[in-house]
Amino acid sequence: MVFPVQLSLRDIEELLFERGVIVSYETIRQWCDRFGVGFAQRVKTARRKPGTTWHLDEVLVTLRGEPYLLWRAVDHHGAELDILLQKRRDTAAARRFFRRVLASCPEGPSKIVTDQLRSYPAAKAQIPELANVKHVFVRASARVNSRAENSHQPTRERERRMRGFRDPERTQAFLSTFGPIRQHFALKRHLLRASLHRKQLGERFAAWHRLTELTQNPSGF
Repeated sequence: MVFPVQLSLRDIEELLFERGVIVSYETIRQWCDRFGVGFAQRVKTARRKPGTTWHLDEVLVTLRGEPYLLWRAVDHHGAELDILLQKRRDTAAARRFFRRVLASCPEGPSKIVTDQLRSYPAAKAQIPELANVKHVFVRASARVNSRAENSHQPTRERERRMRGFRDPERTQAFLSTFGPIRQHFALKRHLLRASLHRKQLGERFAAWHRLTELTQNPSGF
């Protein structure tokens, strides 16, 4: 259960209290752990078919002072395909990430776009499904791979809101859930008229209620 606005668990605890529901933020965390994965999977299943151009990028995150690489793949629509938190950025790490993305997508890509990290082509050559796929290299400084680079921004915002990530396993589980659910509500508001934005947002909430089997309006507490 990840919300479309940047709320902490304590914020949600206070919102529920205002509605007469007394529950601790730790209980809310347990709800997220219990139901979040299933909700995220339903959202991914219901969304449109992923694009066949993959944009891959990795970003450094710090967990309790330890550096980790957060690998992320998005399609040419900007929809997140998968993420993987790893300690290294070598060929084995890239190969592991490629296989994970392949397992989560119904079909392979027609083109892969990455930065100039040498681990990508080395790993790609070792995977039969990707060996002959077109591979485009871009310079990170040129911002050509903006699809993947921009996809890191919501994670950075959430990282600041949570005052940093801590445990690798919990971070992997949280971000795997956070991405699909956040994107379900992420409309390009700056491109839409206010009336159209409200209409599309209403449709997203209606779909969310169906996906989570929610029949009662949460504001009715």
